[in-house]
Amino acid sequence: MLLVAAIVALVWANSPLAQSYHDLWHLPLSIGLGSFVYAQSLHFWVNDALMTVFFLVVGMEIRREIHEGALSKLNQAVLPIAAAIGGVIAPALIYVALNGDPTRVHGWAVPTATDIAFAVGVLALLGRSIPSNVRVFLLALAIIDDVIAVLIIAFFYSGGLDLNGFAIAGSGIIMVIALQRIGVGSAYVYVVPGAVVWIGLLVTGAHPTLAGVVLGLMTPVASIPMREQPIDVLSRVAAELRGHDAVSAKDARRLAHPRRQLRFANREMLPPVVRVQTALHPWVAYGIMPIFALANAGVSLDGIDLGTGSAQLVMIGIGVALVAGKPLGIIVVTWLMVWLGWCRLPPGVTWGGVTLIGLLAGIGFTMSIFIAMLAFADENLLAAAKLGVLLGSSVAAMLGLGWGVAYVQRR
Repeated sequence: MLLVAAIVALVWANSPLAQSYHDLWHLPLSIGLGSFVYAQSLHFWVNDALMTVFFLVVGMEIRREIHEGALSKLNQAVLPIAAAIGGVIAPALIYVALNGDPTRVHGWAVPTATDIAFAVGVLALLGRSIPSNVRVFLLALAIIDDVIAVLIIAFFYSGGLDLNGFAIAGSGIIMVIALQRIGVGSAYVYVVPGAVVWIGLLVTGAHPTLAGVVLGLMTPVASIPMREQPIDVLSRVAAELRGHDAVSAKDARRLAHPRRQLRFANREMLPPVVRVQTALHPWVAYGIMPIFALANAGVSLDGIDLGTGSAQLVMIGIGVALVAGKPLGIIVVTWLMVWLGWCRLPPGVTWGGVTLIGLLAGIGFTMSIFIAMLAFADENLLAAAKLGVLLGSSVAAMLGLGWGVAYVQRR
């Protein structure tokens, strides 16, 4: 879906209907209550509002991994953490080496990110012959990469911070904590305090999508305690209903209580961090991310002046950093950690597998484009950066797929 949306955007933005593409995303969309009206372009609502839900899922993935996944045990987490750091530093250094000029250096973080969906998706194309620990290593590395990307956005790509916004965001966080303490388990109730956190971060000057990460990390990893286990409640109520005359009579009033019990038990079978992430994942994977790609991958090739050295170097710097810098940083740091005896490769993971992980980590796409829009105010440099991300991610995906096929055959 991401790939199709990106191709559609590129074709649309370079077709005779190109103006309609740009007009669509600059279309104003407003929300209002009484005399208060807040108007922004459709592009803003996609990048700053819809993408908050994407970051919410990212935050929940991080929360789950810390609680019970690859990041829950220090000895398991050290190697992917170190590899991810190497995969951030190496591409950043390559980019800065080619773009030391102050007008271009601000894009140093663009090639440091990994697109989890694309990377894991390409790995899935290689089939079940890939060892499970290679998948786990890549997923852990990509999630840590997202943590680093979020921190980079928060510390390097937020404007002058307005302290009043922190008070608003803080009040939203307090509302979330209060609702959790009194045992409110319905996800819908948290929309309002979540919106307050989003507004607060928008007022501060920090990127409002960070509200998603904050709320994701706050999502409980345990269900609300019940006197009976949820499965026992479901079994008991189901057994009671079999002989309940209200069922045959379709008496809604008498069935209200058992139905409420069933809904509550069904909801609490999974902890909130799993339940909400599972519910949101299809919307993010098949809706929000393709819409983001459609809104941001439409680079008009006629509008890029690659005749200027600045645009060329930005595009080349990002492309080379993704294709070469990512695998270089990941492989070198992983080898160093193993050579020093501080870590061991997970069972079933060979150096061929580490190389595959490094190549696939060079697929930046969603997060890289997102950071590029924060890094460059100049439209020509932004277009060059997006083109560098698209080309670099495409080459990294093809190299990863080619290496993966050879890797599977050698096994």
